[in-house]
Amino acid sequence: MLETMRYSLGIDFGTSGARAIAIDAQKQPVSTVRQSYGDSPLHSPTTWQVTLMTLLGALPLHVRTEIGAIAVNGTSATVVLCDAKGAPMGEALLYNDNRGKVWVEKIRQIAPAGSPVISATSTLAKLLWWCQGDSHACPRDAVYLMHQADWLGWLLHGQLGISDYHNALKLGYDVGTLCYPDWLVDLGIGPLLPQVVTPGQAIASIKPAIAERFQLPSSCQVCAGTTDSIAAFLASGAQTLGDGVTSLGSTLVIKLLSSTRVDDSRYGIYSHRLGDLWLVGGASNTGGAVLNHFFSQDELVELSQQITGTIASHLDYYPLLSPGERFPINDPHLQPRLSPRPKDDVQFLQGLLIGMSQIEALGYQRLAELGATAVHQVYTAGGGAHNRTWQHLRQQILGVPVTLAQYPEAAYGTALLALRHMC
Repeated sequence: MLETMRYSLGIDFGTSGARAIAIDAQKQPVSTVRQSYGDSPLHSPTTWQVTLMTLLGALPLHVRTEIGAIAVNGTSATVVLCDAKGAPMGEALLYNDNRGKVWVEKIRQIAPAGSPVISATSTLAKLLWWCQGDSHACPRDAVYLMHQADWLGWLLHGQLGISDYHNALKLGYDVGTLCYPDWLVDLGIGPLLPQVVTPGQAIASIKPAIAERFQLPSSCQVCAGTTDSIAAFLASGAQTLGDGVTSLGSTLVIKLLSSTRVDDSRYGIYSHRLGDLWLVGGASNTGGAVLNHFFSQDELVELSQQITGTIASHLDYYPLLSPGERFPINDPHLQPRLSPRPKDDVQFLQGLLIGMSQIEALGYQRLAELGATAVHQVYTAGGGAHNRTWQHLRQQILGVPVTLAQYPEAAYGTALLALRHMC
């Protein structure tokens, strides 16, 4: 039955909203739907569930009836504890939640040098805060640790405790040997660790109740997902060594296709497996959330058009909303630099955009210094990709061509992941 289905569906849960894109066998989009979180709490799994169901229901019926495979991506290191039936046992901890920072030194003593788990926002730091700290935050009935993409996938296929090796990287899963290392299992958290499979691998057919509710084929396969930034890379069109993808969403995330794996927790740098190659990079706390804090979308458009495009500025900003940075400086106490603020909003916005561009450039520079393939071209994805002034500034500072991603929506990359199961 599966080979008769025409479409695959990718669903992207980002930091400001969710998107779903259906593509055909020729990789062409046939339907796109979006849903903002609005005022709903981002850390609430109920928000995720309502959003997911809203997206499915918004797809045209003629598309829904011919979807053969679905995959979901979520924000990296956003996790929730669940009971034996999959019910969340409280709010999720988001990608940038650093309350696990008290465990960083303990993790540093046992994890391999440079491991991405040596971070205040890593999944492992969150899990240790939940289960072994003085907070007594871990419910006794907790059975499963689930990443955002895992839990959303479970809503569709009903199989608990399954993750993919992209999401599991910051938990401590060894993507080189494709297994959990002994040092991690010895921490006593083994029972909570999910089974890890290859991103895009079919897990199970869609739940009958979901199929009936949305008139999806009963043979539709729900596949293991990925993270939002890897989905953006897959969507971009990048495929050559030295291709970089910068995702300009609420945060700034870079991924570089490299022949060499690089992991260095001093700078928040880590590597994801992508076939026989590596996606090397990291995620900064700077990005669109800072811009949206100071300006509305209309103001950003209007003010950007007034920027001359030159990188000359007397301002020296490191734009963050609150203390703490992950990459290219890994310091949970790093202070924002947002002053002095000029009276002229055009100058202020220019200073912010230059500061963010310099953070991006430092990220790619760090990767090269540590042995990654040098960047020769950067594709841009995310909401910030459409700001031409920012693109021009970035190209000057990076010193390489900067272009818009072929498909700037991460959901498209996740749809490609699901399509592989159908081919």
